[in-house]
Amino acid sequence: MTKRIKKPWPTKDAMHQIYELNLWGGTEFDFYSGSGSHDPDIINPYLDVLTAFLESNNRALTVCDLGCGDFNIGKELTQFTKKYIAIDIVENLIERNKQLHQADNLEFHCLDIAKDKLPTGDCIILRQVLQHLSNAEIERVVEKLANYKYIILTEHLPLGNFTPNKDIISGQGIRLKQNSGVNLLEAPFNLEVKTETILGEYILEHHKGRIVTKLYEVI
Repeated sequence: MTKRIKKPWPTKDAMHQIYELNLWGGTEFDFYSGSGSHDPDIINPYLDVLTAFLESNNRALTVCDLGCGDFNIGKELTQFTKKYIAIDIVENLIERNKQLHQADNLEFHCLDIAKDKLPTGDCIILRQVLQHLSNAEIERVVEKLANYKYIILTEHLPLGNFTPNKDIISGQGIRLKQNSGVNLLEAPFNLEVKTETILGEYILEHHKGRIVTKLYEVI
């Protein structure tokens, strides 16, 4: 008898499970995107550099935040943009965000960033999102990034040297246990950019890696 191989859950189901079971923390009564979206030591330097970048562009950019999560960070950036389009794959999360966060220049959309067409804009924000996706899904996202002028990418990476872009099944985990992390400029993604600038880096305690934010200007 042939043993059936159980296929991994699609990304949408996995993300729903993460929030339903509070796998990133929080309580059963609300959505919580993890300490990386709430720890002041991590998010305040990030907000400082992003605010400075958006201000340097005269608050004239239309920003697409791919994987906006509970919007604890995005809510601080909206005022510095022409339009802020916040996107996530979890419907209930998006509906919750619509109720809690409202502004004339703010939109929320429920989309699968790997499969669906993305809104037009000037700047993409991808904050600790790609690290949870398989290489196949990341490749589908990368194909769409050439439509934007700027990409602000934040990834959780190992300390020291590492092998980039080892594949994973999309879900809660990331590549850190494989001494790997996402690097869009390396194979198999090979994103072509005009410039690459490190905006910030935060070293986590207990050898748990580093969170690095980079700004890419797209060719």
